Amino acid sequence: MLTQQVDVEWMFPSHPRSAGRARVRLLRQAFSWRIPGETTEIAMLLLGELVTNACRHARAPRDRLIGVRLVLDPGELFRVEVSDANPDLPEPRQAGPEDETGRGLELVTALSAAWGAHARGAGRIGKTVWFELKPGTGPGI
Repeated sequence: MLTQQVDVEWMFPSHPRSAGRARVRLLRQAFSWRIPGETTEIAMLLLGELVTNACRHARAPRDRLIGVRLVLDPGELFRVEVSDANPDLPEPRQAGPEDETGRGLELVTALSAAWGAHARGAGRIGKTVWFELKPGTGPGI
């Protein structure tokens, strides 16, 4: 059991391949933190959605990076954060049956214990979108 919070951060280019690279890094880190497989799989899926959204909707110069931060706290709460240079906070939408996109935040809502978004801190541009999972419990708990 953890006695203090642990976290790790990475930066990725705003490029479609970054979602896959971020998922691989998360997989490795989750393994080292001994996060259960089901929780890791959900985190990889949701991280991929958020990084893809950051690449697709960021409306920022191509040289801006996307930040990914993983946090595991002593209470065993696993938090994943994705930061980008776009200040516009995401708004969930209802995707129609024929829509090929637009379901990412629906997945985040359905599979995470909690999620949200906020402007980045003082002197920093953009926003952070995050979700939390409770390792060892089912989705949405």
